Amino acid sequence: MKIVGVIPARFASTRFPGKPLAMLQGRPMIQWTIEGAKKSKLLTELIVATDDELIKGAAEEVGAKVVMTDSDLPSGSDRIHAAIKGIDCDVVVNIQGDEPLVTGELIDRLAQVFVDDPKMDMATLAHPISEEELQNPNSVKVVMNIKDEALYFSRFPMPYSRLKASDLGDYSGCLKHIGMYAYSKDFLKEFCEAPQALIERAESLEQLRALYLGAKIKVVRVKEASIGVDTPEDLVKLDKILSQRK
Repeated sequence: MKIVGVIPARFASTRFPGKPLAMLQGRPMIQWTIEGAKKSKLLTELIVATDDELIKGAAEEVGAKVVMTDSDLPSGSDRIHAAIKGIDCDVVVNIQGDEPLVTGELIDRLAQVFVDDPKMDMATLAHPISEEELQNPNSVKVVMNIKDEALYFSRFPMPYSRLKASDLGDYSGCLKHIGMYAYSKDFLKEFCEAPQALIERAESLEQLRALYLGAKIKVVRVKEASIGVDTPEDLVKLDKILSQRK
């Protein structure tokens, strides 16, 4: 089985333009992500998909293969699909470019889903949720079935619409979703070529398009999320954390 990891890294970002090139402990953030991804034992190839020559240069400096993609692509999934169209592979792992502390082990947890079940469409990650995360609309929740396959994703505190998790003393009704994915190559094509679903637009969550299309999404349970960077403030916090670890 050929499993390709792709790091989508565009220059433009509403909250943090040029984010992949932002310096963290003296190195561009994209280089941190690449070095972490290279420790995967299951990836047969690693690609950076970008629309920017400076990002391309930073990626190539640490030995990454780069595929240039259109700046107008609407999402990271579309950028990944464009990057792997001509590549012979079975599975594609979406490695977020704003996750500088991503580990090879985390990538392999996703990839292993397809090794165990080649018929799976997608896989993603989630961890136990706190009361604060449950109530935060920026925290995406996922409810699963007995097989740890996603039933639904939402920004609302589901399934606690009638009885509160705090009253029940049980927060296991959902998990906090981590936006890292793996897809079969065939399903990624189907996903990117399909129009947005109403539930996707209503919740502003692209993974709901996959559920609307009838996909099976395996949810891999992890203890906690890695530290992502969405804003310049996040980068400052992460820099302090890394300095303290030293």
